[in-house]
Amino acid sequence: MSRLPGLRQAISSSGVSLWLFPLVLLVIFFFIPMGSILGVMAARQGVVTTRDVLQPLGFTFFQAFVSTLLTLTAGLPVAYVFARFDFPGKALLRTLTLLPFILPTVVVAAAFNALLGPRGWVNLGLMQLLGLQSPPVTFLNTFPAILVAHVFYNISIIIRVVGASWSQLDPRLGYSAQVLGASPWKTFIHVTLPMLRRGILSAALLVFFFDFTSFGVILLLGGPRFSTLETSIYYQAVSMFNLRLAGVLSVIQLLCTLGISWLYASSSGNRDVPFFPRLQGEGTRRPRSRREKWVILAVIVFIMLLQVLPLAALVGRSFTRLEADLGQRGEVNAGLTLDFYRELFVNRQGSIFYVPPVRAALNSLVYGVITVLISLAAGLLLAYALRVRTRRNRWLEVLVMLPFGASAVTLGLGFILAFDKFATFPLLVPLAHSLVAMPFVYRTIQPALSSMPESLRQSAAVLGASPRQVFRSVELKLIQRPLGVAAIFAFMLSLGEFGATTFIARPDRPTLPVAIFRYLSQPGAMNYGQAMAMATLLILLCGGCIWALERLNRV
Repeated sequence: MSRLPGLRQAISSSGVSLWLFPLVLLVIFFFIPMGSILGVMAARQGVVTTRDVLQPLGFTFFQAFVSTLLTLTAGLPVAYVFARFDFPGKALLRTLTLLPFILPTVVVAAAFNALLGPRGWVNLGLMQLLGLQSPPVTFLNTFPAILVAHVFYNISIIIRVVGASWSQLDPRLGYSAQVLGASPWKTFIHVTLPMLRRGILSAALLVFFFDFTSFGVILLLGGPRFSTLETSIYYQAVSMFNLRLAGVLSVIQLLCTLGISWLYASSSGNRDVPFFPRLQGEGTRRPRSRREKWVILAVIVFIMLLQVLPLAALVGRSFTRLEADLGQRGEVNAGLTLDFYRELFVNRQGSIFYVPPVRAALNSLVYGVITVLISLAAGLLLAYALRVRTRRNRWLEVLVMLPFGASAVTLGLGFILAFDKFATFPLLVPLAHSLVAMPFVYRTIQPALSSMPESLRQSAAVLGASPRQVFRSVELKLIQRPLGVAAIFAFMLSLGEFGATTFIARPDRPTLPVAIFRYLSQPGAMNYGQAMAMATLLILLCGGCIWALERLNRV
């Protein structure tokens, strides 16, 4: 009997099925927590009214729809400019548009707080200029704050998804329409838009999904006036202890997100209109007319104001003292300072509940590494197990993608209900992160593995290589770049996860996003400055991940 090469035989020969580890992970840490939520729904404790369900459900759909519409309106012109024109700084600008998307929502909230909050640069500057005693601009805890933050957060999806489709369209189709007398607007409506319909719909559904499951933005920028399903689950479980209502809202949230995920999977299938390969020298070009140059300039200014200015305000605030600390007497030494970074290492008040922010950063890094190890192992095994398309494998693939449809808050609540006796177990946080990261890892590795020619494995086996040697010397070499991309994405997801971590992180082992949230919730300039300093460190970590991704894409 000829031996089958690769990792699949190496593991199967030891009697362990490839899908056993990820399936056990899924059953224990997804289905059991979801079952616990269903058990809470059947309990008699807690009050559930129609208004308690319909009000957050309605506002969730409303804010997600408006946010998606605004993101499309703002993102399509930027996608057009990136897809059709070459200009200095384009690569840097594309990288800057990606950075906000991978940042934790708590950092996004901190950035807008630093720019437009009561102690933000805009309000402090206007108060100083006009001699006012109170902030003239009210941005936090408003509906526009939610919308602007969602556009800031998700515009990169429109730029990347729609821009990629736009860049593959044959520009000669538009030129032909204009030669026949069509105006640029009619050309876009009748020629370009029909071919971009699938890409726009897929991007819009993905943006809607992220807006629908938004937690940190609503919690920190919307405030208690605005309740979505996510924030209502959090408030009912943590503050009101109405677990029955929290369970009902969680099930509704799960059903809604699964429906959106199904729509997204359907929309991202086969395209209605085939794309044409871009010819050499076509597709992108330098702007020629003054109008095109003004359009590019407007896009650059828009991106700088929307995405760069808030982050710059956050970083600048972490190095600047402008106000007195809580209980501080005497004159305040305003100006540049490193005090906020120095205080990250000091327990000034001697609190027994104090956790150094540096320890929170270390917790995030450790959790991130563990998440990478678990999710890579599970995702790689799944990619091998589901490489052959069979009916059983299609069902397993659907099961694997279920955590993608569950919100982080719902998952966190399920963990609390299912593993309350193991609340002090330190691996709960990376296990929750790994469960969400596993579908992304699988989706990243599986296409590369499926496209690998079987003849390479067979040739290595004929030459005497053992299954382990085939995996190490042939297969691993060919999938090392997708593995690297998957590892970076898993690490970034763990680094920025906030919703589930607020439920299951131990008080003495917070992550960086949880620590930032704690400091933002406390009064005093020192606490605010330390939150800005920690957020700046998190931006640097995420920026390093983007740099690594760009390096991998250039290999």
